[in-house]
Amino acid sequence: MSYSYSFKLILIGDSSVGKSCLVKQCNSKCIKNNDVTICMEISTSIIMLEDQSIQLQIWDTAGSETYRSITRSYYRSTAGVIIVYDITNKESFKNVSQWFEDVKEHGNNPQMTFTIVGNKSDLEADRQVSKGEAITFARNNDMEFIEVSALIGNYVEDVFLKTAKQILEKINKNEIDPQNEIHGIKIGRENGIDDSFISNNNNTQQLQSKSKDQEKKSCC
Repeated sequence: MSYSYSFKLILIGDSSVGKSCLVKQCNSKCIKNNDVTICMEISTSIIMLEDQSIQLQIWDTAGSETYRSITRSYYRSTAGVIIVYDITNKESFKNVSQWFEDVKEHGNNPQMTFTIVGNKSDLEADRQVSKGEAITFARNNDMEFIEVSALIGNYVEDVFLKTAKQILEKINKNEIDPQNEIHGIKIGRENGIDDSFISNNNNTQQLQSKSKDQEKKSCC
């Protein structure tokens, strides 16, 4: 399928907040008890915005501190950053600011679009993070904010649509140049998946490895 642009998006956040499940919900039902992501997994999706076909190249990163140094290498040339926390885990929200600063320090795109996502909204009875404090953080840091349930699929698509829309608006306003590779955007091609983001990275061989020995955890 042809598309106008390809946007590189990266998902970050603590382990077990539901990053992988958000990606799975783009096209299929959430799978519980899936393996913990090791290093990086990449998937692609096509969306329509303003009558344009946009390819999203979604980089799902490991949240474990063990892989933090590797994850940082993927911050470069990224168009959009989605920071996920668990509304039932106060610590995961406190760490959002650390993830945010980490990307700004190690990324090379000053025009990155940020979205903060509170996952597990279906567990309202166990909530530890109010919407109000998350909204305040997002406003103070010029971020989009949305709460979702990756388990049942509520508002998951909006996460990617909102992020992509912000990036496209920056292109239309000439705030970012899609021909400058640091912005994490590629001009569309006729057919196939644009793998240039992947092939330009020296750690490609690590992208889709999974650990069979690690304890399975709920993704949602």
